[in-house]
Amino acid sequence: MKKIHIIAIVMIVLAIGVLFMASNDIATYSSFSEAVASGKKVKVAGQLIKEKEMYYDPEKDPNYFSFYLRDIEGLEKKVVLLGAKPQDFELSEQVVLTGKINGPNFIASEMLLKCPSKYKDEEEFLKIQEG
Repeated sequence: MKKIHIIAIVMIVLAIGVLFMASNDIATYSSFSEAVASGKKVKVAGQLIKEKEMYYDPEKDPNYFSFYLRDIEGLEKKVVLLGAKPQDFELSEQVVLTGKINGPNFIASEMLLKCPSKYKDEEEFLKIQEG
């Protein structure tokens, strides 16, 4: 075999290995009830329940933040984020969490926030002007 053939085969095997490892890290969007049923890592989108307790004490444990979230089906769960509390968390419109159910809680390893648009007031003003 030529050297180029061996290199090509090694590159193909490496690419297949990378794709296989990446496929294990993919999470699908679910609700809390689907997360309970699957037991796998999922993504859950929902809204923060501001009336319920949020706990974050960075002096005690900077990688523990808990709060309550309502998913798209209306189910509420306590969420434990294994990370720091994001800045302006209370202002978020929507929260997307990646994690899995552990007992009664949803344990999140990642969180994305959809914050209010700074252009929202301008959009409403333009709609009023047009209408």
